[in-house]
Amino acid sequence: MILYVLIGVLVLAVAGCASVVWASRGGPRWVRAVATVTLLGGEVVRAEQRRSKRRATGGTYTGDSD
Repeated sequence: MILYVLIGVLVLAVAGCASVVWASRGGPRWVRAVATVTLLGGEVVRAEQRRSKRRATGGTYTGDSD
């Protein structure tokens, strides 16, 4: 059962990445909408990782070195 869930998550991730690439090349409106949702989901995950790192280091985390 867990295998099916993991395969489903993998398929959704690959489809999201493909929609971002297709939208960057001028895909239809629905592809741009899926790409926007995918990118926003990534931003939410990134923000949560920053918050958890800040909590783990006692609030002294200053961000990535990018």
